[in-house]
Amino acid sequence: MPRAVLRISTETRRLPDWLRKSVATGQEAAGTDSLLRALRLHTICESGRCPNRDECYSQKTATFMILGDVCTRSCGFCSVSTGRPGAVDGDEPRRIAEAVRRLALRHVVVTSVNRDDLVDEGADHFVRVIRRLREIPSRPVVEILTPDFRRTQKQAVAAVAAARPDIFGHNVETVPRLYRRARPQADYGKTLEIFREIRAVSDKILTKSGLMVGLGESGEEVLRVMRDLREAGCRMLTIGQYLQSSGAGLPVEEYVAPSVFAEYKQAARETGFDWVESAPFVRSSFHARESFEALEKLLRG
Repeated sequence: MPRAVLRISTETRRLPDWLRKSVATGQEAAGTDSLLRALRLHTICESGRCPNRDECYSQKTATFMILGDVCTRSCGFCSVSTGRPGAVDGDEPRRIAEAVRRLALRHVVVTSVNRDDLVDEGADHFVRVIRRLREIPSRPVVEILTPDFRRTQKQAVAAVAAARPDIFGHNVETVPRLYRRARPQADYGKTLEIFREIRAVSDKILTKSGLMVGLGESGEEVLRVMRDLREAGCRMLTIGQYLQSSGAGLPVEEYVAPSVFAEYKQAARETGFDWVESAPFVRSSFHARESFEALEKLLRG
């Protein structure tokens, strides 16, 4: 696959034009932020320093991050704090449901930090959040984005899948060659295994994964990941530009041009994914509702 990239020099870190974003946030974004703070809820939008945060908040949406805001792992691409997390907040599922009601969300995305310190690595808390969201009369779509549940993967995935989220996501993040740098405490094979475990519980749950580019991967490596994900049973894929969100994060190796994202999208479709979002600002939960609704319409024919 031809690559149209902008190599990063040591003299400049200037963003190319296609990565310049200006969003007027206004009162809606401030209102979303105020509500989340009042309910003492964390979002990956905030903790992960997502470039789409203001746009999402202005549309009264966010990706909830459960189990605290301190992660037990130290991934090179992520700006979430690493350390010793606090106790699990048993009231958090109720407060998330309250936020969903007050924001009138039709599509809810819930992710979490890694909790390697817990016996079940946080699986039961995901189940309780899903169950609480299922009690909301408006019946919003429930999308989850989980860690890999490294020690208890089979049992944890089975328990969470049995709670019947509409979409069960886990991000592959990068190509296997770069795992040692980007995800040193994760395993590429176990990441793929999650999708096989979900499929073993139910073939009705949509499966989803996200991939970052710009960390030094080759086009062929990206295509290989696509094939691996499809073989494992993943049905939806997001591809976006990696951007360094903190001084301690891995540096950007290249800025991938929009034309290459279009090529990746076409390649993913040809690989057999039901739905693909591929563009510089795409993130795993960005415009999640719109993607799901478009896919539902497509599947209905």
